[in-house]
Amino acid sequence: MAKLDDVSLFIEDESESYKVDVTEYAVEKGEPFTDHVSKRSPDFSISGYILSSNYETSKNKLISIMESGKIIKYVGKMSASNVIITSISSKRSSDVQNGMAIDISLRRIRISTTSWQKASGSKKPAQKPTSQSGKKKPVSKKKSTSTKKYHVTKKGDTYWDLSRKYGSSIPQLRSWNKYPDRRIPIGVKLRVK
Repeated sequence: MAKLDDVSLFIEDESESYKVDVTEYAVEKGEPFTDHVSKRSPDFSISGYILSSNYETSKNKLISIMESGKIIKYVGKMSASNVIITSISSKRSSDVQNGMAIDISLRRIRISTTSWQKASGSKKPAQKPTSQSGKKKPVSKKKSTSTKKYHVTKKGDTYWDLSRKYGSSIPQLRSWNKYPDRRIPIGVKLRVK
């Protein structure tokens, strides 16, 4: 006798199946090549009978467990925790008067756990303080005093370089400084802000 969750079964056969997934890439000539092998969860198959006056109720309970994805335990000749039911097939015959034959496939799964931990001494998890992002910032009523900024030119300086360095537009630099683009003298003070 065996138990799957809390349903009693009379099991005749138990089998285990171990598999891996292997990638294959076709080549023009010869065998395909493989570059990856990954482990799969083991599968278990059990075959036997549900023998009781309410065998249909037991079968429906197993189907409900399968469809909900409930993680259960199987104890028979072999034992497996953290399994899910992947398929059920049943058969009624005249040989068995008070039950039915049943084949069930199970798969062992690994349950991941979170690294999150509750803050000690509090009932609520610690929360990040609220930020003001996305809110309109108040505008200062003071008149901004503009501070002029100047740059002493060196060989190779251009309005384009200065606009990238100081954030002023090229037309604005031209209007402040009155030098043509290709004839900016070396060693002069140019207004850049």
